[in-house]
Amino acid sequence: MSILGNILGVRMNLLIGPSPVALPAPMEMLLAIDEIEILLSDSAESGFKMVLNTGRSGPFDFLEAPFVADPRLQVGARVIVTMFFDFTPNVIFDGLVTKRHYAPGEEARSGKLTLLGRDLSFELDREEKRTEHPAMDETMIATLIGISYPQFGMLPMVLPPKVVDPPIPIDRVPQQNCSDWAYLKHMARRHGYETYVDPGPLPGMNLLYWGPPVRPGIPQRAMTVNSGPASDAYDIDIAHSGEELTVVESSVIDRFTGVETPVLALVNSQSPLGAVPESVVRFGQTRSKSILTSGLNMAQAMARAQAEVDESARDVIRVTGTLDSTRYNGALKARDRIDLRGVGLTYDGAYKVAEVRHRIKPGGYEQGFVLRRSETLPLSPLVRAQ
Repeated sequence: MSILGNILGVRMNLLIGPSPVALPAPMEMLLAIDEIEILLSDSAESGFKMVLNTGRSGPFDFLEAPFVADPRLQVGARVIVTMFFDFTPNVIFDGLVTKRHYAPGEEARSGKLTLLGRDLSFELDREEKRTEHPAMDETMIATLIGISYPQFGMLPMVLPPKVVDPPIPIDRVPQQNCSDWAYLKHMARRHGYETYVDPGPLPGMNLLYWGPPVRPGIPQRAMTVNSGPASDAYDIDIAHSGEELTVVESSVIDRFTGVETPVLALVNSQSPLGAVPESVVRFGQTRSKSILTSGLNMAQAMARAQAEVDESARDVIRVTGTLDSTRYNGALKARDRIDLRGVGLTYDGAYKVAEVRHRIKPGGYEQGFVLRRSETLPLSPLVRAQ
């Protein structure tokens, strides 16, 4: 599959097979693909849809339409999609088929086989466990879970939270009564963290991330709008809202000392992506709430209060649009940082890529995106081009 627009075009590579195996798809399967849609999101389940043309076309298809009984396309199959821009591979999805829909059609070659699936977080969510993690804090538990899935090439990237409270076995022992995925998300919410499985950098490899909402590292190539031939994004819409901004005012009776202490969290504490935080501009005009603090010590209560405030500020500025894949010459990585240029001083600058929707068809590939941050104005007056 290729699209003219850069030197060697944009090409797709598909690996598929009974999990955890994924082998190159044969040419007849690639030619039968009608469309592939992949959603990667920091707030919704990430997954994919692949539609294949599978109508009967000759005497050899009398018993069964093509691909319907193919063992590589059954529920539970592993699917890895890689886009090549010139020589550069971008692994955009690694996941499992969870559902199939088959429509035989009324005419020759009109049948459709649709595969629906989830990313590899589905595998971590498959088994509910009852286990203990003695003398292990959240950082150690997340790392242990990350290395428990070597068959999927899983490597953990676990970043310690601001407040670490190692459990003393004679005081408490962390109890897990749910799946690994549910427990990772539960621990992450306590600190305003996120957890997800990021495919790549090579097919068959995956990174289990547990850390701050904006992953540290080098930003992606900048996205440009309203700049004539240099533009690579269009249909831009910017929504600016502060109605969800929250402050937390509560108190806690420390379980160690028995002393009642106020718990306050007033402004967003995440690393800023812009120069002027909305939580500071609107200070005193935001919602106020309290949190349950029974059974917590002071450090734990403060961490949970700050997580509530940080969560309320995550979607203050929301940018939606569509990326021209050939002009941009790359695939957006959901949940990573990117610079936006050309929309004006107020909204130029760095954002987190909150969602990417890849739409792949024979002869076409576009990427719909959602960016978000909680500040206005760029950190630097000159937003880099590359």
